[in-house]
Amino acid sequence: MPKKIRVLIGKPGLDGHDRGAKVIARALRDAGMEVIYTGIRRTPQEIVESAIQEDVDVIGLSILSGAHKNLCKKIIELLQEKNADIPVMLGGIIPEEDIKELKEMGIVEIFIPGTPLSEIIEKVKNVVLERKV
Repeated sequence: MPKKIRVLIGKPGLDGHDRGAKVIARALRDAGMEVIYTGIRRTPQEIVESAIQEDVDVIGLSILSGAHKNLCKKIIELLQEKNADIPVMLGGIIPEEDIKELKEMGIVEIFIPGTPLSEIIEKVKNVVLERKV
């Protein structure tokens, strides 16, 4: 039996709105993945430590607060410091003009409101499969 894809869904920062994160977590779980949801208002350090401890294949971040660049930068830096090669995906209210910078920073996929759940599920699967080849 193939190993299930393990995904950590994190909500870094002070944003307390987590409906979207919960919808994504449920959709990924229903697609057969193991999902660890860290809850709201987590620090970048907490998210990175949880991802390493849980041995996840992917980190999914949900950020609506507008602090996405600072929070993503810190999470990418922490992963690099710990030599943790875990791809990071981002969803939330992300201005179009920030997407290029976020991808250059190391975010592998960015989902904006309205992205179909099926597309998110396929991208998660593809990112994990590409890394295992």
